[in-house]
Amino acid sequence: MGGIEHRMHKLAKELASRGHDVTILTGQLPDTKLEEESPDGYHIKRLPSRLYNVYNPPYISSKGVLEALEELDADIVNCNYRWAPSYNKAMRAYKGKKIYTCHNTWGEGVGWQRVPSKLNDEMFVRTLKTYDHIIIVTEYHRQAMLDHGIPNDKIDVVNVCMDKYPVIEDCPEGDFILSLGRLVKVKGLEYLIEAMKDVDYKLVLCGKGPEEENIRKLITKYDLWDRIEMKGYVSEEEKFRLQSTCRFNVMPSIHDSCPTVAIEAMTYGRPIIHSDADGLPYTVQDGGIKVRCRDSKELAEAMNRLLDDDGLRHELARKAREVSETYNVHKVTDDLLAVFNKVLEE
Repeated sequence: MGGIEHRMHKLAKELASRGHDVTILTGQLPDTKLEEESPDGYHIKRLPSRLYNVYNPPYISSKGVLEALEELDADIVNCNYRWAPSYNKAMRAYKGKKIYTCHNTWGEGVGWQRVPSKLNDEMFVRTLKTYDHIIIVTEYHRQAMLDHGIPNDKIDVVNVCMDKYPVIEDCPEGDFILSLGRLVKVKGLEYLIEAMKDVDYKLVLCGKGPEEENIRKLITKYDLWDRIEMKGYVSEEEKFRLQSTCRFNVMPSIHDSCPTVAIEAMTYGRPIIHSDADGLPYTVQDGGIKVRCRDSKELAEAMNRLLDDDGLRHELARKAREVSETYNVHKVTDDLLAVFNKVLEE
């Protein structure tokens, strides 16, 4: 699961625990059931779908979206994804109460992917204007909604949420820096690899994705295999060890709306050196150090500064944990229900 899926799961679980009847309507991936009851109390309904694996996550087209929505006859529908035209078409036609949650930057994409991303978003405006209300996951997205004709009183912020806060008192610092997430172009990892030329310390890089081969080539080009370890996917146990003992996390993203991985990293009481891309500064707040996007030199300077200054690192670690606690799932669910009730009462 990525960030959107984690958010939907946590909120669905919390809503179900409060007695609400929750169904997640989605596409059917290979080797999954058409219908399933989650052990966390919500229902999953999957539609027959075709997948086109040209990006991570894959492009999807599903059959019978509008019919399924009408059959469910929900009090309110909250759509969470805008890159699937079969769902957008159904949402335009759907006459019930409906909300769109904007998770990602408008026109997001790097290289050849930026053109279809921007084209899709401009086409999506027609669908966007049919929603009763818009939820944004950080204040950063408000201006994009206003620019596309959404009135300010139809926009509310409902943050990303966390439902688990690890016990970290007995976790000493290790001797490594951590980067954890999908290996895709928008994460800006090429700038992190270049920055490591000027950082004499170990970097642990976790995750898989289409940029893996390019990252390996860069590490070889700069002769950095003695400093950088690529771990690929890691187990939950290994992820806990890495996140709870790293010196700090690094997120040099080119685009990043409101990354769950950043909030999760802060729950471990570890600061984040991050780019100024999109919603990242709104997410991390004062739990880390902000650098210019695509600036390897400034990134290296920030990493060396945090490695050399134990007092600053520990102070930012304390603040990071405090920031993470503002994303508690109970508070976020209260905010979400307030928006639902407002829309239902209109």
